[in-house]
Amino acid sequence: MTADTITAADTRINARWLIPMEPFGVVLEHQAVILQGSRIADILPQSEADQKFRTRETINLDQHVVLPGLINLHGHTAMSLFRGMADDLPLMTWLNDHIWPAEGRFVSEPFVLDGTRLAMAEMLRTGTTTFSDMYFFPEVTAQVAHDVGMRAQICFPLLDNPTVWGSGPEDYLRKGADLIAQWQHDDYIMPAIGPHAPYTVSDQPLTAAVKLAEETGAALQIHLHETAFEVDEAVKATGKRPVARMAELGVLGPNSQYVHMTQIDDSDLEHLARAGGHIVHCPESNLKLASGFCPVQKLIDSNINVTIGTDGAASNNDLDLFGELKTAAMVAKVVAGDAAAVSAHTALRMATINGARALGRDHELGSLVPGKLADLIAVDLSDPFLQPVYDPASHLVYSNHGRAVSHSWIHGVPQVQDGRLTRIDVPDLMLRVSDWRNKILS
Repeated sequence: MTADTITAADTRINARWLIPMEPFGVVLEHQAVILQGSRIADILPQSEADQKFRTRETINLDQHVVLPGLINLHGHTAMSLFRGMADDLPLMTWLNDHIWPAEGRFVSEPFVLDGTRLAMAEMLRTGTTTFSDMYFFPEVTAQVAHDVGMRAQICFPLLDNPTVWGSGPEDYLRKGADLIAQWQHDDYIMPAIGPHAPYTVSDQPLTAAVKLAEETGAALQIHLHETAFEVDEAVKATGKRPVARMAELGVLGPNSQYVHMTQIDDSDLEHLARAGGHIVHCPESNLKLASGFCPVQKLIDSNINVTIGTDGAASNNDLDLFGELKTAAMVAKVVAGDAAAVSAHTALRMATINGARALGRDHELGSLVPGKLADLIAVDLSDPFLQPVYDPASHLVYSNHGRAVSHSWIHGVPQVQDGRLTRIDVPDLMLRVSDWRNKILS
């Protein structure tokens, strides 16, 4: 090997185990991941990397598993400031009597700024590198995510009624169109359209949302079939299940994301399979609010893309996506009546390549492949609660929690190093959070 055949690169990560997600179900050992700028330059055995690359930095992760950064495809990030405020209540009581009044009183640009920072700190620390948000003042969330360097799909809210962010559907759509125009070609921010739910958005605004999606290419995300009550009330009022109504209005489609979907019958499944689109499974929120069970394995068997999200910290009450994966896999087995349903590798796929596919970015995110963007994480498996290691994928889903994440890179930039956040001032953030707690308590 001569000097002119050795390639210079930025960073070499030596991993004890590596789960690339493509191909599916593979666990590699003693691999080197080479980062050059914002992308993965190569993945190869460490012995070969010694001869092929010289890097400015080498990180030895001798007891770690390296995998793609996790994608949390649904949440309301600023609601982290409402964590634990109104627990043990059914969905509509939780919304009508507690959350919506609190939002009307406290939500503002500063609230969203600090609440988003708090959520991002938790998500980064527990392995999430890309998140989706649907909340008020989306322009604030987009800016703070961009400033930190975290990828985010920002869904502007759309409802019939006025809120702190807009006076009605026309106002939401106007502001939303501006948001899309501002961020549409950004590396980190993916602007999207977020009609809240079939019971809060009427036909005309939904039709306008579909038109905006078609004109701009922006994705559309909606809460859909979250509870049996929602479906029953829709049938009483219109004679149609919400999925059927959404299909007629054009809301269902390959660029749409349907959150929750705990109530699915054969007619719903037929609509979903025909129209395309992506299910966002939020198992812990669904369990806590007693909303129901999404039949994940049945959807997968029908070739429908299933992704995962935490929902907001007010209804979860954490944003640890590894914990969500364990819950998803466990619940799926009970729902399917099959212990083989939603394997560990399948659960990991939901949080990586499936999420990237829903965002339309699976060509550059969601798996560790040379040429893709360098969004990856490392999980330390050396702790006693993760020993002994027979199958790293199994440990990540069934034994792990997000606090074992030791390193994180987004766009090739370190976000977590040895368990510490590099781009968020945590002490200052905690002071701000304490101020908000005192305001809300008073």
